[in-house]
Amino acid sequence: MPAVNSVLVVGAGLAGTATAIRLAEAGVAVDLVEIRPEATALGSGITLQGNALRELRTLGVWEQVRSAGYAFDVTGIRAPDPAGTVVAEIPDAKTGGPDLPAAMGMPRPELARILVDRAVEVGVKVRLGTTHTELRQDDDGVDVTFADGGTGRYDLVVGADGVRSWTRRALGIDLETKAVGMGIWRAFGPRPASVTRTDLYYGGPSFIAGYCPTGQDSLYAYIVEPAQDRSTLTPEQQLATMRELSQAYHGPWDEIRATLTDPGRVNYTWFETHVLPAPWNRGRVVLIGDAAHTCPPTIAQGGAQALEDAYALTDLLLTRDAVDADLWDAFTARRFERASTVVEASNQVAQWQLDHIQGDIPAVMRSIAQLTSQPA
Repeated sequence: MPAVNSVLVVGAGLAGTATAIRLAEAGVAVDLVEIRPEATALGSGITLQGNALRELRTLGVWEQVRSAGYAFDVTGIRAPDPAGTVVAEIPDAKTGGPDLPAAMGMPRPELARILVDRAVEVGVKVRLGTTHTELRQDDDGVDVTFADGGTGRYDLVVGADGVRSWTRRALGIDLETKAVGMGIWRAFGPRPASVTRTDLYYGGPSFIAGYCPTGQDSLYAYIVEPAQDRSTLTPEQQLATMRELSQAYHGPWDEIRATLTDPGRVNYTWFETHVLPAPWNRGRVVLIGDAAHTCPPTIAQGGAQALEDAYALTDLLLTRDAVDADLWDAFTARRFERASTVVEASNQVAQWQLDHIQGDIPAVMRSIAQLTSQPA
């Protein structure tokens, strides 16, 4: 018998929807609330490593993901020279197993839609445009008041509500999220035929210029620069800035740049990082995903780690018969060191670039691949 009969999940991102799906499939009554009026994710594209694809397969959405995304098994390294010369082609580790691609790009909104649709299909009650305003817990459960005036009582509350988690603040947890020192320009657009994998350009006026195919007809492109205040730029100025930065990069970038014409498809954010010290729960409220740990996307593991949190948490909830100290100790043992290691590795790669140090990035990637090849 599961350790819980009723669960509230706060946040309809990867961690939240994955948690809701697995619990509902097992017969647990799940409410999923999302403060935004729509459940589709913001942003352009996402790169999913094999261990993320492994988790998506357990959720029953692999066929939809495979159809919507673009799979590849090699990452290219190009020089910031007039030809965009390929200097290395690195086979990506198949961390999800030999029968899954090493990596896949896909549009973030499409992945969000697939997961929310799956949640509804298995019986999750999804409520948009609201969140909790009060959490009152005792030894047996959590009484919740919602912003829309509703109330409920649950055996467990899962806070999967992102970097600036409202659930974390409601628990009184003071966690400092730090800027890494890098800002990233992202744009979503059509995929030239020459783009069949992720290519990374190191050097030039920016730290990294890269792109990832996200479907047969789409890609997202990105340029990483020293973090600066870009908030005063109009959308048109943002587009012009990204186009100007891209002038130093060639090869497929010349084709991509020609398609950068829509200001509405460009966005700019800073890389941030934090790790919540263990434990990630306070009584019967637990934090997962970006609410507990976040890192720059330098090794493309953020989404995978959110999905792994969901798998480990639900595995324990469905195989234990009580929400007790033993369960939380087991969750900490499965997730804290592993997620912390990924965050540290991501930050190390970023710091090498900030310091203009030729660090051993391939060695870091190999160590993380070895770690994540084992199920969470």
